[in-house]
Amino acid sequence: MAQITARVSDEVAEALDAAAATLNRSRAEVIRQALESYLEDFDDLTVALERLRDPSDPVLDWDEVRRELLDSD
Repeated sequence: MAQITARVSDEVAEALDAAAATLNRSRAEVIRQALESYLEDFDDLTVALERLRDPSDPVLDWDEVRRELLDSD
């Protein structure tokens, strides 16, 4: 497992300590979970942006989709 060092403001360190105490976890565990969550969100955003930029992906008209869904009952 790699070890990473980062400098944060005193305020961030205090908030981290408070979160760790509340969660009954170490600083490292809180940071690890936060990074994993951030990177998952970053991956999801990257995929979404790639799809938005894909010219072959059809653009759907909301009114048409809504009509089709309501008419399908």
